[in-house]
Amino acid sequence: MHPARLLPPARLVGALLALAFAGAHGATAPATPAPAVELIGRYDLPRLQRILREEIPAAVGARVDYPEPRHAVRLFRVTYPSVIPEKANRPTLASGLVAIPEGRVGRLPLVSYQHGTVFGQREVPSFPEESFETRLMIALFAAGGYVVTGADYFGLGLSQEKDSYIVLGSQSQACLDLRGPARALLARESITPSDEFLAGWSQGGVVTMALLERMEQQGLPLRAVGTAAAQCDGYVMTSGFLNFPRPIEAWWVTTMFILTAFSFEEYYDVPGLAQGLFTPEQYPLARAIYLKDPAVKLEDFPRDLRKLIRPEFFDPARYRSSAYGRLAAAMQPYRWVIRTPVRMYYGEIDECLTVGLARLPMEYQRAIGNDRVTAISAGPDANHRITYARAAKEWLAWFEEKRSR
Repeated sequence: MHPARLLPPARLVGALLALAFAGAHGATAPATPAPAVELIGRYDLPRLQRILREEIPAAVGARVDYPEPRHAVRLFRVTYPSVIPEKANRPTLASGLVAIPEGRVGRLPLVSYQHGTVFGQREVPSFPEESFETRLMIALFAAGGYVVTGADYFGLGLSQEKDSYIVLGSQSQACLDLRGPARALLARESITPSDEFLAGWSQGGVVTMALLERMEQQGLPLRAVGTAAAQCDGYVMTSGFLNFPRPIEAWWVTTMFILTAFSFEEYYDVPGLAQGLFTPEQYPLARAIYLKDPAVKLEDFPRDLRKLIRPEFFDPARYRSSAYGRLAAAMQPYRWVIRTPVRMYYGEIDECLTVGLARLPMEYQRAIGNDRVTAISAGPDANHRITYARAAKEWLAWFEEKRSR
């Protein structure tokens, strides 16, 4: 059974927003609109093979020997209600992807994928043609018999909010609230999720760990979790960039400061946070990048932290005591007793993640006697993208081992 195609995306969002806010202003329309589902495409086997053989190698700069796709995949965009925890659970609308292997019914495993850092509004799961990382998950997992879900974090996809970059409460909320609409869609397709897994790359690896913590707190069962290049300690990551830069550091490290500063200001309600962090010369450009101004091109992005950030923030003590430094330090989604098996892949020449930072969650857990978290090298030649390309294959093999039969 195929859900009917609903309103075009722009009209769909407008209609749902009208419903959402009508209730808040006393109208008779319900305050919480029902999720809406749109069939956005289908990947047949030749298309899936092309993703694995051509598109992923072109995107990451390396080839991986992936399993052959076994199923065509239908792609659905879901628009659904959620809330923003940092704003007293204010209602909002989010979008996300549900990818379903064609011809499969009954009990199927499900993997929730949390995406990495993106600069464009639509480089997210629900627009898979604009997201190579999502296409890999579709071609590897959905084409292998898994249901794949992926939330577009608040501020991305069809969301009307500002970008919630590394605001982990909101990002994990978007992922949690996709679970219900996804299961409703699967029920219409005569599918019942069996084992559930989490996976995420880069920023998405951090979100994955935050989501894992919340799901464990709520007693939601998971079989296993995989991450790739996850920077799970905000203070270690940012202070390293400021005080101990490496020759291989990525040029786009500057953008991580830009996105976090403005999203922290927006979601944690800290007026002037970004303006106090960035130099007067660079602040207007940084703000335009955060707001995704189409007039700003990739070549315009700042590439020198010394020109972007005010000099006082390069003093470690002053940085640690600053409002931005304190918020960065609060990002540490690995400091609880993790009960789910986790494998965290890292690259030994990752241009935005040191090996020490990559291994930190495992070392912390082992320091308290917990062996459920394992950090695994993706290779001495693995940079940020190659780490993801190799980790995804390893996740699949490991998840297959962990499945209940």
